[in-house]
Amino acid sequence: MADWEIWLVIVVLALATAATRSSFWLVGHHITIPKRVQEMLRYAPACALAAIVAPDLMLAADGEPLLDASNLKLVSGIVATIYYLLRRNMLETIIFGMGFFTALRLISVT
Repeated sequence: MADWEIWLVIVVLALATAATRSSFWLVGHHITIPKRVQEMLRYAPACALAAIVAPDLMLAADGEPLLDASNLKLVSGIVATIYYLLRRNMLETIIFGMGFFTALRLISVT
């Protein structure tokens, strides 16, 4: 790819990003989003986070699914989920999950 093509792609993507992000600001008060769509959009951040985290928990370094007890990330994710269901505190869950994962890694090394 030539240098000018790379810059063209960057400019087009920047314009597309600016257009999609500013469209709601420019015409947002003229458009009414149905209540059902607003209710569904509440779950978009959680779905996006799950789409990022789930593959990291379930896939090995080579991209193959690894769904057994040797997958320390998956075990830690399950334990952290149980912790969250019991405590309902996201910050504690993150700290607990990372601590549990670190402990598993240290135990498995020795």
